[in-house]
Amino acid sequence: MSEIYSRAFLFKFVKFGIVGFSGLFVDFGITYICKEWLKIQKYVANSIGFTAAATSNYVLNRVWTFKSQDPNIALEYTEFLLISLVGLGLNNLILWIIHSRLGINFYLSKLFAIGVVTIWNFLANYFITFAG
Repeated sequence: MSEIYSRAFLFKFVKFGIVGFSGLFVDFGITYICKEWLKIQKYVANSIGFTAAATSNYVLNRVWTFKSQDPNIALEYTEFLLISLVGLGLNNLILWIIHSRLGINFYLSKLFAIGVVTIWNFLANYFITFAG
């Protein structure tokens, strides 16, 4: 448990956050294009944006954050995507509760959902995907 209080752990979380911030632009950009320009249903658009961001985040986290040398990229990517899919479910649930039930702005709700899911994604990827 002391591992999560180490400097290396916190440094990886910061790097993961920077990668996630870059993914925020991918996520919001693609979600906006799909929802506003292509008129795709908002939760489908959200899923498309989230999935595109998860893919770009995997590549950046593999190379920069975790410096993974695992030759089994297919398994590693699959684990990352499965964790991201759980995150997507959490993201959509939080988005639905805050936006549809509480009436808060869609994009503000999405921002909050991303913050919560970032913590889930980091911990799951730290202890599962990039644990080796």
